[in-house]
Amino acid sequence: MTNIRIGSLLVKVILAFAVALTTTIGHGQTYTDLYNFGSASGDPINPRGAVAQGFDGNLYSTARGGTFGDGSIFDVTPLGTLSSLYSFSSTSQNADNGLTLGSDGNLYGTTIYGGGSTGCFGFGCGMLFRITPDGMLTTLHNFSGHGDGTKPYGPPIQGADSNFYGVTKSGGAHDVGTIYKLTPAGKLITLYSFSKKPGHGYAPTAPLIQGRDGNFYGTTSAGGKACCFGTVFKITPSGKFTSLYDFDSTHGSQPLGALVEGSDGGFYGTTSHGGSHGGGVVFRITAYGKLAVLHNLSGPSDGRFPVTALVLATDGKFYGVCQFGGVTGQGTIFSVNPKNSYRFTVVYSFDGIDGAYPSALMQHTNGTLYGVSVEGGTARGCTSGCGTFFSLDMKIGPFVRLMSESGKAGQIIGIIGQGFRGTTGVSFNGKAAKFIVATDTYLTATVPKGVTNGFVIVATPRGNLVSSQRFRVQ
Repeated sequence: MTNIRIGSLLVKVILAFAVALTTTIGHGQTYTDLYNFGSASGDPINPRGAVAQGFDGNLYSTARGGTFGDGSIFDVTPLGTLSSLYSFSSTSQNADNGLTLGSDGNLYGTTIYGGGSTGCFGFGCGMLFRITPDGMLTTLHNFSGHGDGTKPYGPPIQGADSNFYGVTKSGGAHDVGTIYKLTPAGKLITLYSFSKKPGHGYAPTAPLIQGRDGNFYGTTSAGGKACCFGTVFKITPSGKFTSLYDFDSTHGSQPLGALVEGSDGGFYGTTSHGGSHGGGVVFRITAYGKLAVLHNLSGPSDGRFPVTALVLATDGKFYGVCQFGGVTGQGTIFSVNPKNSYRFTVVYSFDGIDGAYPSALMQHTNGTLYGVSVEGGTARGCTSGCGTFFSLDMKIGPFVRLMSESGKAGQIIGIIGQGFRGTTGVSFNGKAAKFIVATDTYLTATVPKGVTNGFVIVATPRGNLVSSQRFRVQ
């Protein structure tokens, strides 16, 4: 395991310069370039995958580069100290899909190539893996390129039933992708194989999400009634598949990011192309397939080519990134406000020095938004910069996140956040619960008897922290 800490004089100088790039963008909103990838030998470079918050409060993801140049898994503290946890070798490659957090505290991800299979022209068909926060990696499944699929894009997500669900872009019965389920025992089940039949989508690249109705929702980057503009679909945990919407370019095309469920029960997302200006759209779709375009991206002013999921932040707004467009053409961060007729606002434009071509965004329980850019930054190990890890402080207060949004009385629920030492109480919709503080950033609570649906509150020495999700009693 390779461990890279900011320590040398050169890196300290680079970090100091990055901190100097902290920019206030109005009303106390602050952008900070926290780390410049490629600053040290063996560093991760060109990150583009999903970022996950761990039980320890650090942020975890994947990138290219690493000791062998075949990919790397890293973690970053909220203040910008980076560690390289694992470097892939030629046997497992292109691990730049990002990570998701499991209820066991481990991180889960995929590689597009590599693994133990000898298929896929000898490059390997990809694999599913688990990695502990201290860098111990375990292969969970090697894709064969046949019925189980190949090229698993995006990390798997853990369902309410503890199984992991995900997609492959290729392979399956028709060689255009699958939806799979991986059991805790390590058995992979193909739930659905996509096809190129008229009206069917194919080649999914975005992670799934599980809705509050228990179904999984996702997108395909191609296919549909209009040939090749992509679709939105849902699938039950048992494998019943429904195509919800076929994009037609006018209402967007080629959705590449995952969906997110809003507080209103609708699902929100983006397309990378299409719309009235060709730069993609921000949309809302119901669970029954009724779609509305909320904003048409134009490029020069507001950005274009969004490729990752929107973030529903605890201020009630959706935040997202465009890889291109903006003031210098190197990408933007934007918000959409459902409480103000879905008003679209550009909150930051990248200029290359602070990063270029942002590819992921998430909200930490400290309230701050964090993300990565594929290029840019001050490290010169790459022609156009090796990318940045950044934060955007929108002055949103801290909160807690539930590891499970639903459960039965007596069930133990994990909760992540910060400032837990000295916690005096945990309540589910006002009903006191037994709890155990494991660390300052993680605790567990037992769902009390007689509880009703509502938010969870953790009473800490610095004040009450409210859950970002409404807990539902099963």
